[in-house]
Amino acid sequence: MVTNNNYKEIKKILLIILALNWIVALSKIIYGIFTNCISMKSDGFHSLFDGVSNIIGLMGIAIASLPKDKNHPYGHKKYETLFSLGIATLIFITCFELVKEGIIRLYNKKIPYVNLGSFLIMIITMIINFFVMRYEYKKGKELNSDILISDSLHTKSDILTSISVIITLIFLKFRLFVFDPITTIIIALFIAYTGFEIVKESQGILCDKMVLDTKDVEKIVLSIEGVEACHKIRTRGRPDDIHIDLHVQVKKDMNIEKAHIISYKIEEIIKKKINGVSDVIIHMEPK
Repeated sequence: MVTNNNYKEIKKILLIILALNWIVALSKIIYGIFTNCISMKSDGFHSLFDGVSNIIGLMGIAIASLPKDKNHPYGHKKYETLFSLGIATLIFITCFELVKEGIIRLYNKKIPYVNLGSFLIMIITMIINFFVMRYEYKKGKELNSDILISDSLHTKSDILTSISVIITLIFLKFRLFVFDPITTIIIALFIAYTGFEIVKESQGILCDKMVLDTKDVEKIVLSIEGVEACHKIRTRGRPDDIHIDLHVQVKKDMNIEKAHIISYKIEEIIKKKINGVSDVIIHMEPK
């Protein structure tokens, strides 16, 4: 389960990554403008949006960490997923702008200048991004954070685009200038795919997609003494905030007190055996 300490940890991670992303972004943008290399500059803006996504992530975490209240009895955790869609929106905007600039450059050629510094900037920033991506994804899994996981996917796309830019720089050294705008458009496609993956994951949570295999839940429930059958099993929520509701059948002559004890036992064992379950609603009925 995500605790307040986890949220503090997530905020700390996002602030560190924000600083690193902006260092990487400014390095690429400034050098890309200086050498008139559109693919390097575009990759820099991609990194810059990584930083913006970190700010959105911090906003999402601030709201998601709020406790349950009268108007939000299920808590605010889905706000983190909602803000993940904000990151996806930025990704699609970046994609559109890069495609537009790449097409313009195809028809209005400008000769870029490539030197040893161009390669050093790209290699160093790519190494930084690699370690950022590994660290952020690992922490996202440990802390059950949609924001960290989705942002690490964004950083992963930075690594892929950096590789394509390095290949482009090699072509530019041989005066094959057409590869500069073409690589920019390819970068945009990488970015678009990342955005699609984030939207795909987030919409499942926001639209209450089934998150557990009903057979696994049924197996646990049927193993409890006194349970005759169970059906109408439904699950929803985030991996760290799963809600389950189900119907459980017991013998028709069982008194209500014993049935109530069984329902508490079902809830206890489900929460113990399935990580992330925060709420279990059980409808007891006679068989």
